[in-house]
Amino acid sequence: MMQPINLHDYEVLAQRRLARPVWDYYQGGSDDEISLHENRAAFARLRLRPRVLVDVNNCNTATSVLTTEIAMPILIAPTAAHGMAHAAGECATIRGADAAGSGMIVSSNATFSMEDIARASQGLRWYQLYINTLPEAQQQIKRAEAAGYQAIVLTVDTPLLSRRERDRRNNMGNFQRTYYPRAFAGNASYTVEGNLNDSERAIYAGHTLTWDIIAWLRTHTSLPIILKGILTAEDATLAVQYRVAGIIVSNHGGRQLDGTIAPIEALPEIAAAVRGQCEIYLDGGIRRGTDVLKALALGAQAVMIGRPILWGLAVQGSEGVKHVLEILQQELHSAMVLVGSPTVKDITRSLIQ
Repeated sequence: MMQPINLHDYEVLAQRRLARPVWDYYQGGSDDEISLHENRAAFARLRLRPRVLVDVNNCNTATSVLTTEIAMPILIAPTAAHGMAHAAGECATIRGADAAGSGMIVSSNATFSMEDIARASQGLRWYQLYINTLPEAQQQIKRAEAAGYQAIVLTVDTPLLSRRERDRRNNMGNFQRTYYPRAFAGNASYTVEGNLNDSERAIYAGHTLTWDIIAWLRTHTSLPIILKGILTAEDATLAVQYRVAGIIVSNHGGRQLDGTIAPIEALPEIAAAVRGQCEIYLDGGIRRGTDVLKALALGAQAVMIGRPILWGLAVQGSEGVKHVLEILQQELHSAMVLVGSPTVKDITRSLIQ
């Protein structure tokens, strides 16, 4: 087997290992997949302004998120059904995160239960929440607290499950039920896109949610609340007013509304609106250490990666996850040296043209 030296190598190897419907489920976006591709292209349009003759002898990628120290400003984004990539699923993923000194946001739609995943980890773990019904959400929150999760990450960009045409062509719902019947069995009720109508897709996502849900969450948990799926300064300002601990700038990896602004393009206006009043993370399109650097320079505290983690998991299990994270960390370290930023705090807006 070719020894992967970057995330693109892992992508090639993972595609060879995964069944076509599974590959399309992980890789695909909605409609014409414009947002999916723009998430990457937007990084390529940004240019770096390196500084020279800076002492970078002791360059360090370590940072913290919500006061938890991590080895790198790179976390694992919540993604569904790791059991279709590897038999040990999210348990292997979180072991890889721990080994790399990173952390993981565990999906409501995991293959394994949140308790099983928590038992596999000693490190940072947050729980991602979809709200289908309030009683179900309340039960999930109680379980997450009891299992030692350190934050609740509410996904807010899914009032309707989008039309994902790759899944429709593959009849993914039937494929999953036939070959991976427990792929989404972990924590919440979930429906895979097959040939659902709009009403069925809306029932999945909790389409009546408003900003009042944050007050409801606070009556049921003392954990920090993070909102995933913010793309505008207006919503970032509201998030601050509702006193959330953090926001994740994200367009759901291009899997929800097609044609949105890329997260890295939305980041500057959101950082300006937040003004340090809560932490900001970015999800979508990260493939290189320089991508991480650009996101940090434009105002992110850390980034989150999704698909590349699944590639690593499919190729080498927990070791592949660990290696994917280490590759990004090494690339970030090199980029920090070359732009003259010896610590994460030294990465500023002045580095971006």
